Amino acid sequence: MSSQPSQPGPGSAGDTTTVADASRRTRLANERTYLAWWRTGIGCVAVGLASAKLLPATHEASWPYTVVGVGFTFIGIVFIAMSVIRHREVDAAISRGEFAPPSDRVITAIAAAGVLLALFVVVVILVNA
Repeated sequence: MSSQPSQPGPGSAGDTTTVADASRRTRLANERTYLAWWRTGIGCVAVGLASAKLLPATHEASWPYTVVGVGFTFIGIVFIAMSVIRHREVDAAISRGEFAPPSDRVITAIAAAGVLLALFVVVVILVNA
């Protein structure tokens, strides 16, 4: 005889508890992801504000910094909007017992906008160095 407690088998009451715990963990993970989208969006908006309003005070040509600031702010707005969209999509999928992959087009568009904006920042830095 083993002194180890026996593990409940499939279909037992313990199995239901395990499924409920997994569902709770998945929903909490979805909340953390929602908040991560928000943090990223707020960070982008903060960088946009700093680029558009703080950096031009130290340089003669302010329009490039305004463009960078508007770009980062726009990406921040997209992240904040996506937080709600993704949270709802994933929550609905969890309720159905499915997985909701993100839209390839949206992820690609965000990545492309980020790359273009970063390249523009590099150009601004090189021109003003």
